[in-house]
Amino acid sequence: MSSTKKIKTALVSVFHKDGLDELLKKLHEEGVSFLSTGGTQSFIESLGYPCQKVEDLTTYPSILGGRVKTLHPKVFGGILGRRELEDDRAQMQQYEIPEIDLVIVDLYPFEQTVASGASDSDIIEKIDIGGISLIRAGAKNFNDVVIVPSKAEYGMLLDIVNARGAQTELEERKEFAARAFGVSSHYDTAIHNWFCK
Repeated sequence: MSSTKKIKTALVSVFHKDGLDELLKKLHEEGVSFLSTGGTQSFIESLGYPCQKVEDLTTYPSILGGRVKTLHPKVFGGILGRRELEDDRAQMQQYEIPEIDLVIVDLYPFEQTVASGASDSDIIEKIDIGGISLIRAGAKNFNDVVIVPSKAEYGMLLDIVNARGAQTELEERKEFAARAFGVSSHYDTAIHNWFCK
């Protein structure tokens, strides 16, 4: 089986949108479909690109004040489904779960919120749940999925797409996964330190 994977569908869920427009432009030119929520979806559409709402895929609205948007089997199944396993493919077809080949996430700014002197309740709301879960899922399934875990990696993926279109090699996906677990580890350490202060 080829280690080269084509990116067809991207889930984009970011806090910081600066620097994202150039990457989205190139992905759109390469025929990549976008899936998103809320402010990110509005941002993508403002650039003139079609974007499917996660809510339309899951048939659930964003609930609990935005705390639950992407946490759904149709999203996580699309990321975690193993393309090489017939059983996984059959279940994805049975439950109408789309393959998600690229996940672009930029987490809520927890550390910046703490540093700003915000209230405990404001700080707690900046503990990202969906984003960190998307990062871990994408990184775990790096065999099939590219995970862009922060805006620091937007340029990395753009360089790849500029060089050879919307496709990646296994070693590249593994490098993104390593960076993703680094982002996850750093983020959780910051949260742990705040709770232990």
